[in-house]
Amino acid sequence: MGGLVRSKSKAFVYTAHLLAAAAAVMVLVWCIHFRGGLAFESANKSLIFNVHPVLMLIGFIIMGSEATMIYRTLPWSKRVKKTIHLVLHAIALVLGVFGIYFAFKFHNESGIDNLYSLHSWMGLGTICLYGIQWILGFVTFLYPGASVFLRTAYLAWHVLFGVFVYLLAIATAELGFLEKLTFLETLGMLHRYSREAFLVNSTALVVILLGASVVLSLVAPYIDYSNIYTAD
Repeated sequence: MGGLVRSKSKAFVYTAHLLAAAAAVMVLVWCIHFRGGLAFESANKSLIFNVHPVLMLIGFIIMGSEATMIYRTLPWSKRVKKTIHLVLHAIALVLGVFGIYFAFKFHNESGIDNLYSLHSWMGLGTICLYGIQWILGFVTFLYPGASVFLRTAYLAWHVLFGVFVYLLAIATAELGFLEKLTFLETLGMLHRYSREAFLVNSTALVVILLGASVVLSLVAPYIDYSNIYTAD
């Protein structure tokens, strides 16, 4: 039975890796091929905006996904995995902050108001909660480190809150895809049945499946399969 549990967890991990790779390729195709490319500075402000979804998806969500699953993927010692877990989350946090910066930069240089949508509210809230989660994890589990009693007591809440923030990030990304697609269609810049619209919607679906696979990879080992559908 234990082998079954581990194999189910690995199946979700491998699925998440494949979906992450697919999502990364899809968002790059969208922003570079359909939206014209990426730029830190440009007279075409849309190129500046394009940096936002690339950093938020590849840098924040995908990097965060890999950090979340690190305990399921590496055979190394617990301390090494803990350090890599924190480092990858730190990278995701920094790239997420830069991703939000480019959204603000695009708005400011284009004369568009900031923080008027649910997507922007959730995005800012998510990045703040992510930062709080990282700081608490660092000081509790790495340096200076809490007592064994406090670490044990906090661990379950750390995992639970981490999953909550991760799902919040997935939900925020979905709102972002919807907002951008609606914006382009409303302005007549994109036909609702175009290849680009199909790609954006498909990317959003892949991100949902990625989030589900990551969460399932975490919970699968803790499911007591012996009490499910017994022969009695």
